[in-house]
Amino acid sequence: MRVITGTAKGRNLETPAGPNTRPTSGVVKEAMFSAIQFEIQNANVLDLFAGSGQMGIEALSRGAKSCVFVDNSRAAQSAIKENLDKTGLRAHARLAALDANVFLRSASGPYDIAFLDPPYAQGLMQATLSRVAAVMRTTGVILCETDKAEPLPDTAGEFTLFKNYRYGKTKVTVYRNPTAWEE
Repeated sequence: MRVITGTAKGRNLETPAGPNTRPTSGVVKEAMFSAIQFEIQNANVLDLFAGSGQMGIEALSRGAKSCVFVDNSRAAQSAIKENLDKTGLRAHARLAALDANVFLRSASGPYDIAFLDPPYAQGLMQATLSRVAAVMRTTGVILCETDKAEPLPDTAGEFTLFKNYRYGKTKVTVYRNPTAWEE
């Protein structure tokens, strides 16, 4: 797994040890960033269930202003720190060593881009999605990675399901605020 482009292009990233981390495939990551390529510059990013931190690191490498990485796993926290050091992006990052829902209770935001990739089939996406929407900028975008069979709601707070993409066993669901579409 490596950074696709930007200031840290080509840097290999560490993956936390253990069965709880399922890194986003290169094809899925490339597709997600293609969908938001014009929204990354100077964005404030939230990477929930961050795992290795690869999504937030890719955003920082491509010009995001800042990223908050949230993961309650010690192995993930260690991998994120190591990956931020390897890429030279630590100055633009903050690591929250918390459960995602605990973090969201006091998160101030607003965030422009949020990546959610919780462990599959545990109901974590549904429990988190509306709380994420509450800390987003109206013009923001929420990108959710799930198993293709996992149902997601049509709305999350003021955000509405904008588009679904399928890549093998993976589904990426994009939420946007409809008032931002009209602008």
